[in-house]
Amino acid sequence: MSLKNKKEKTEQLKWLIKRVFLLIPVVCILLWIYAVCQTSTIKGQTKIGVTYMTMNNEFYKSIHSEISRIADEEGALVYVRDPELDERRQSQQIDDFCAQKVNVIVINPVKGDSRPILTALNKARKQGIKIIAVDTQLKHFKPDASIVSDNYQAGVLIAKELMKRSSSARILLLEHKGTVSADTRIQGFKDTIKGHGAYQIVSELETKGQTEIAMPAVREFLQSETDIDSLVALNDRSAIGALAAIKEQGITHPIAIYGIDGSPDMKSLLHSTDDVVGTVAQSPLKMGDRVMEVIQDISEGKSYQKEVTIPVQMMTKENIDRFDVNGWQ
Repeated sequence: MSLKNKKEKTEQLKWLIKRVFLLIPVVCILLWIYAVCQTSTIKGQTKIGVTYMTMNNEFYKSIHSEISRIADEEGALVYVRDPELDERRQSQQIDDFCAQKVNVIVINPVKGDSRPILTALNKARKQGIKIIAVDTQLKHFKPDASIVSDNYQAGVLIAKELMKRSSSARILLLEHKGTVSADTRIQGFKDTIKGHGAYQIVSELETKGQTEIAMPAVREFLQSETDIDSLVALNDRSAIGALAAIKEQGITHPIAIYGIDGSPDMKSLLHSTDDVVGTVAQSPLKMGDRVMEVIQDISEGKSYQKEVTIPVQMMTKENIDRFDVNGWQ
C-alpha cells in the first residue's frame, strides 16, 4: 500500500472517530429524555384496585373483563382481588390497596353494611382514594360514584311476568341477605305482589347467589314436601342450582323458575328447553364500560355522573330470539 493511501485511510479513521464522539452526547441526551418521559408516564399512571364479592360468578368476570380491556387501552394499572364472600378478607384487600397507593377502588361489597368493610373504606377515603361501588350499593357510606342495574325494577318485572302467566302462585324465594342489590330485587318483587292474596310466598332460602349453595338448600326444602309452583331467585346462578335440585328430586309437577342476570346459561335454557320461564337481563359489559368512563373523568379532573342506573329487561321464551344467547349483553 502506498504512503498516500495510508494517509487517506488514517484521515478517514480520524473523521469517523470524531463523528462517533460527536454522536455520544446526542445519544446521551436522547436517552435522558426517554427516561424522563418513562418516569413521568409511570408517575401519572392511574392505579385501580378492584374487589368483587366473589369471582366464582361469570357476571363479575364479565364486568372485570371489560374494565381490564379499557384499562389496558388507557394505560391504567389494575389490581384485582377475590374475597370469596368473606367480608373481613375484603376489608384487608382494601387496606392492601391503600398500601399500594391506588387512585381508585372499585368495590362490589360482600355485605353492604359490613363494619370491617366500611371502616377500611373510610380509611381509604381519608387517604384521598376515590371509591366506586359497582353492581350493588353500600349502606351508611356514600361512594364517590355507584354504577348499578335497576335492581328494584328487576323484581317488579318478574312479579308482573309471574302474575301475567298465573292467576295464583305458591312461591319459593332464593335470597342473598345483606347484599343491597339482591335485597332490592326481592323487595321490588314483594312490593308488586303485595295486596294480591292469590300470590303467596311460602318460604325464603339463603343461597348467597351461588349454585352450589342453592342446590342443597332447595333439595332440603323439596324433601319437606312443602307444595310450591313458582320459584323466584335473586340471580341466575341460584336459579340454576334450584333447577338442578328439582331434577335430582324427580319433581314431576311444573315449577315456574325465574332468575335475574340474563346469563348465557339461563338464555340457553330459555332458548332450548321449558325448564325455566324467564330471567331479567343485566348488562355487565355496560357496567364495566361505565365504571371506566367515571374513572377516566376522575383522572382528568372532569365532572362525572355520581349515580348511574343501567336499565334491565325481561327475557322469556317469547322474546329470547331477539338476544345473543352465547354471551353477555
